[in-house]
Amino acid sequence: MTVRQMSLPELAHACARLGIPGAGLWREPVRAYGVYAAAGLMRDMGLTVTSLCRGGFLTAADTAGRSRALDDNRAALDEAAALGTDTLVLVSGGLPPGSRDLAGARERVADALAELVPHARAAGVRLAIEPLHPMYAADRCVVSTLAQALDIAERFPPDRVGVVVDTYHVWWDEQASTQVARAGAAGRIHAFQLADWTTPLPHGVLNGRGQLGDGCVDLRHWRRTVDAAGYRGPIEVELFNEGLWGRDGAEVLAETAARFTEHVAGP
Repeated sequence: MTVRQMSLPELAHACARLGIPGAGLWREPVRAYGVYAAAGLMRDMGLTVTSLCRGGFLTAADTAGRSRALDDNRAALDEAAALGTDTLVLVSGGLPPGSRDLAGARERVADALAELVPHARAAGVRLAIEPLHPMYAADRCVVSTLAQALDIAERFPPDRVGVVVDTYHVWWDEQASTQVARAGAAGRIHAFQLADWTTPLPHGVLNGRGQLGDGCVDLRHWRRTVDAAGYRGPIEVELFNEGLWGRDGAEVLAETAARFTEHVAGP
């Protein structure tokens, strides 16, 4: 999504040129290109698919909505397996229309995971709950903190359900570092994503993620925190940013790699 203006072949070739070893993919462009064709493309370019985004939206209160969500997530698990990634990122979903019951919505997420875990096990894919900043709780994700995500994940085996640590969503939380350690001790950090926080936020707030180094997040601190928790997996950069999408994709990708070296991967 950082360079959604690029086609999958353009992305794969640019990653290979820059020495970027893998990419987290989103379902919509993968489906448009063809799941197995995308898997072959990435494999032929020597790239790994680090994660697939996204599953989730599991908070429907009605039977039909719940059934559709479960079917969609089973399909997402199968797509992840076909792409060769072991991680499906979950955005839990917001409150159903007219509801104010956050606790009930979170419980429905846990109930849905209980139904999805057997399929995840069969597919060899982990379900990674991503907490989103509280400003998204109403319409996008009722799971707002790592503590809430872990409280749900810990009902299930760590090799099946874990969490995503995304700096954009957790940087503000004074308990987040403690929760990263909690997740790491149990082997539940299934993905680590980076974005910076810049203000003012755009209208609608969804596409306000800042380029690395442009905002107020201590990105190197978060890398060290996740390192100390024992995480040794890929580090993804995920930027929803209209300004970046309006530029040449290869230029943005090269800039992002350079910013990663400068602000994240240094000593």
